[in-house]
Amino acid sequence: MNALISNVLTQVCITLIAVAGIYVLTGLTGMFSLGQAAFMAIGAYASGILVIRTHIPFFLAALIAVVMATGIGYLIGYPVVRLRRDYISLVTLGFGEAIAALLNRMTTLTGGASGLTGIPRKVTLTMALVSAIIAIALAAFFKTSKYGRQCIALKGDELAAKAMGIHVTRIKMVAFLLSVALTSYSGVLYAFYMSYVDPTGFGWKKSADWVIMVFFGGVNSLTGSTLGAFILSALPQVLRSMQNYRYVIYAILVLIILNFKPSGLLGEWELTPRHIRETVARVRNKFGAKKEG
Repeated sequence: MNALISNVLTQVCITLIAVAGIYVLTGLTGMFSLGQAAFMAIGAYASGILVIRTHIPFFLAALIAVVMATGIGYLIGYPVVRLRRDYISLVTLGFGEAIAALLNRMTTLTGGASGLTGIPRKVTLTMALVSAIIAIALAAFFKTSKYGRQCIALKGDELAAKAMGIHVTRIKMVAFLLSVALTSYSGVLYAFYMSYVDPTGFGWKKSADWVIMVFFGGVNSLTGSTLGAFILSALPQVLRSMQNYRYVIYAILVLIILNFKPSGLLGEWELTPRHIRETVARVRNKFGAKKEG
């Protein structure tokens, strides 16, 4: 396979894992986090430092990094999930900027603004693709589980969900921690694919990119979120000459979608047998009506 295509697909797969986490958080519970990229940074730096400094195996370092990020996520999420949704985005934004500042100052451990170098390249396209498939499948399983249905219920109306006996805080925390775990794992893959990480790559803009991808494809559809992530993460890689205009392109695409498809590209449509049968039936009825006319 062409090296450029392989590079683009690998980075797209890594992004898909992070977006699967954002879908669990935003698509299912309605919570907005502008600090999720900080957990990606924790996964990337923790795993990289463990392998470089302690020489432990890559897979063990990846596991430790994800557990560490999830533990930090619990400390942050415990008070955060009790807040209103708009306050959640502000608190997570502050957390993300604090992590970026901390990574910049810890020059001895993280390399500071110069970044962490010397990370061995362990990630291949196959590993990234398999990881992306597992992450999306995990998000799909969560959506159809009891927890996922409760997340959708509280997204619609928290007071009604509480009245139904749903432990809103606990369900939010479960969704938040799953999102953190997926995002931090994407950071591990990113670090061991790029062989270098620096704090500038994990700012609030990256978190905002992921949220845009989810809304672009369809915030209520995992299939749509995946499609949106694939399109918007591959586009800048393909159009490298227009890299400086990425946010302009994003803004134009989002405005077009919001005007013509407010619920995103796929709305609530999922790639499931039921939805496929319903779509086929609608198409047949539509063409049948045209022939009769």
